[in-house]
Amino acid sequence: MTTQLSFADLGVDDKLIQSLATRGIANPFPIQQKTLPDSLAGRDVLGRGKTGSGKTLAFSIPLVTRVKKLRRGSPAALVLAPTRELATQIAATLEPLAAAHGLSVTTIFGGVSQHRQVAALRSGVDIVVACPGRLEDLMRQRVISLDSVAVTVVDEADHMADLGFLPGVTRILAATPKDGQRLLFSATLDNGVDKLVKRFLRNPVTHSVDEAHSPVSEMTHHVFHVAGVQAKKELVHHLASGTGRRILFMRTKHQARKLAKQLTDAGVPSVDLHGNLSQNARDRNLEAFRTGAARVLVATDIAARGVHVDEVELVVHVDPPVEHKAYLHRSGRTARAGNSGDVVTVVLPEQRRDLQALMRKAGISVRPQEVVAHSEPVKALVGEVAPYRAPAAATNHTDTPAKAGKSRRPRRGNAARSQHRSGVRTPLQGTSSRSARTRHQAPRRSPSPQR
Repeated sequence: MTTQLSFADLGVDDKLIQSLATRGIANPFPIQQKTLPDSLAGRDVLGRGKTGSGKTLAFSIPLVTRVKKLRRGSPAALVLAPTRELATQIAATLEPLAAAHGLSVTTIFGGVSQHRQVAALRSGVDIVVACPGRLEDLMRQRVISLDSVAVTVVDEADHMADLGFLPGVTRILAATPKDGQRLLFSATLDNGVDKLVKRFLRNPVTHSVDEAHSPVSEMTHHVFHVAGVQAKKELVHHLASGTGRRILFMRTKHQARKLAKQLTDAGVPSVDLHGNLSQNARDRNLEAFRTGAARVLVATDIAARGVHVDEVELVVHVDPPVEHKAYLHRSGRTARAGNSGDVVTVVLPEQRRDLQALMRKAGISVRPQEVVAHSEPVKALVGEVAPYRAPAAATNHTDTPAKAGKSRRPRRGNAARSQHRSGVRTPLQGTSSRSARTRHQAPRRSPSPQR
């Protein structure tokens, strides 16, 4: 049996422990127990853990600890992230810890004006959380220098390589001091990550809390076969109609926007999230999903790594992903930090063979089921269906709201909004990859809300 160590046992200082305690975080997760002794000692670390395993705190704590000892005035720590959403989430985790030691944090990413970011840098920032594209823009403009960066973190390192960020990340790391500490964290450590490790890390220590690509034990997977497009549409609408919070993944931006509008018009308050939205629209839609104003988030893979919202009880792969790592990251939006959750993949006849290969690579074994919208396995997942409410006000699925004062046809993408909040969820009882009966003997638990 593994001994449960406290943050104090691992060398975390009292101010940070108190900051964590005010957020309900009392005990470190396994990835933190393994990496903190080395990262706090200044060593380069490779950390691998499943999505939701607590990697963000695993690098945030040593980052703040190191920076608090350094001279102020220019960025002393840098965190690189692949998406704006993830950068925002990391900053939200870092800010309370940084505040405990009087440190400042700012985010740098595209899709918004650079003026606020430039002003923050010129006023003096200790920790920068950035996406590579905008960061390189500001470096070229000589707005920011990385000469004083003592700690650099690359989060979602495998994703950086997969999306073609590697050349930019390489240039950025080359602009930081050679003797700086480097921490790389990801769910997998493969592909271009090896190139970064060989070039930039010195005698790194690797810590893993699970096998690469391993599924989350608290996550129940379901594969639903449908006969055709119309049957798929009916099933997806029914899966979205429950009262709990759920995320639906689509392959294209257009289809995500279209489905969010259809669901909202049908009385299921929904918002979309994809690359065609401005940053303000993305922030607004995410906030609606977090607060419960929208029960459903319809997203492309942009949300697969950057959305950390508590109590997402169901993820639906409306369009199955192309590769297994995308499946695991999408699915990781539920069953986070010890909570349980369900994942449904909706499969057309022509997609069945490809999905079998994908699930095999993901290490997931589940028996497919032939279902229709109102079959018993689906009803068990939907739970209580929220009652329909007539539309009361307009909800925008585009960046520009329609102007008031004119009677005209709504802009494409506008939909009705229902303010109905989430209600009581019923336990799942459907056939799945493991026993639903065992899983629901106790209520859902919510341990430390780490990200």
